[in-house]
Amino acid sequence: MPQYRIIVDLSDRALYLLDGDQVVRQFPIAVGKILTKTPTGELRIINKQENPDGPFGVLWMGLSKPHYGIHGTNEPASIGRAVSHGCIRMYNEDVLALSALVPIGTRVTIRP
Repeated sequence: MPQYRIIVDLSDRALYLLDGDQVVRQFPIAVGKILTKTPTGELRIINKQENPDGPFGVLWMGLSKPHYGIHGTNEPASIGRAVSHGCIRMYNEDVLALSALVPIGTRVTIRP
């Protein structure tokens, strides 16, 4: 059984899905802008919501830091840029693929 965890690298603007210590998938992301930086540290996925209202695309995965999450977007051109209010934005198809693999409780390490 896979032991998935997520590493978000803010400088690379990439989200890495690891099984143990092996990277199995890599996804491009958008991160927080200068005034609303994405928080760093050790978090966990605490909930999932399909088709949330607003700019969160097709899926929201809430993190253990309140008001922050990994989510899709209705602005795909923003991926690769520092434009969010601190959340981790992904292409809709990518966030669906990731959500299908990782259960609630998955560890998320966000590093500068």
